Amino acid sequence: MSKISIGVQMFTLREEAENDFAGTLRKVAELGYDGVEFAGYGGLSVQEVRALLDELGLKAAASHVPLEQLEERLDQVIEEQKVLGSKYVVCPFLTDDRRTEESYRRLIPLLDQVGKSCKDAGITFCYHNHDFELEVLSDGRKALEVIFDDTSASNVKTELDVYWLTKVGENPVDWIKRYQGRTPLVHLKDMTTDDENFFAELGTGGVDLDGVIETAMHAGAEWFIVEQDVSRLTPLKSIEISINYLKEKLS
Repeated sequence: MSKISIGVQMFTLREEAENDFAGTLRKVAELGYDGVEFAGYGGLSVQEVRALLDELGLKAAASHVPLEQLEERLDQVIEEQKVLGSKYVVCPFLTDDRRTEESYRRLIPLLDQVGKSCKDAGITFCYHNHDFELEVLSDGRKALEVIFDDTSASNVKTELDVYWLTKVGENPVDWIKRYQGRTPLVHLKDMTTDDENFFAELGTGGVDLDGVIETAMHAGAEWFIVEQDVSRLTPLKSIEISINYLKEKLS
């Protein structure tokens, strides 16, 4: 069982990164993160970003790339990942018009095609869930099951988001076990135990993080990605609490 790296999804730090992208990466490195998962490059070229990563001793864990860009400029996206040293490209979100049952069916060959092109170039393609993919379709399966079960396991991997799974009453441990060997990236978030079910720093809420961490480590995960969509604290304080929790758990 190899050591799992810890990354942070830069969407968490979107306001800080907009004001000072390089300075924000520096603070991430100072907190002890191994790498970052990108959601854009702060207006810098990928060459400039790679130079920053090398300077700070950070790795490119992955890049979230909108599906429309994967459709329209996949070759360029792949080349950008090679410059960054990123092994993973992630489809992060589906717009409302792509969430009908018919749209999910059309999505399957598209994801397979994107995944195969990435694989041929030495890049791994993953799909990241929210809560809406847990809708049950007419065949009795959830949309997320259709996405993973009807695509090729060699083309499309998972980036399971444990917060969104927990919020809709799913057990993230069960999902990780189901797709064992197909789960290189895991999005770690916690959730408050009140009626609001708000985003929470790791270790401060009710998500079964002990079970998730243990199961993911045996399921072949390579990266734990910290993401907090919204925090009642400053984002930097939030990710500090979360990495300190993970450092203790993984020590």
